[in-house]
Amino acid sequence: MSRRLLVVDDEEAIRDVIRIGLEAVTEWTVDVATDGAQAIALCRADPPDAVLLDVMMPAMDGPTTFTRLQDDPRTRSIPVILLTAKVQPAERRRYEDLPVAGVLAKPFDPLALPDEIAGLLGWRR
Repeated sequence: MSRRLLVVDDEEAIRDVIRIGLEAVTEWTVDVATDGAQAIALCRADPPDAVLLDVMMPAMDGPTTFTRLQDDPRTRSIPVILLTAKVQPAERRRYEDLPVAGVLAKPFDPLALPDEIAGLLGWRR
């Protein structure tokens, strides 16, 4: 089954690795956004099946972007997975306390990423 995932990260290299890796081994379409504001606009215009959202971004961070998505009835039901380099237990618990589909750590294994995302979202690959 084809799915559409929005990858939101301010680092072009990260966006490219995720997009190329996922499109190479899944049937998913991967769209990208460079920041939270762009992600919100894309989600409102054409909601993806899920969002992979970087936690640390300039201007609007991942948790703020997630809160804005939750505040809008048009985007509230989109599952969000947070992607973070912050792996300290207290920080990780803070993110896991949010009603997100999951939290993945950076750096990530590009080969394992499709299965990790599918597992968190309950998608078949």
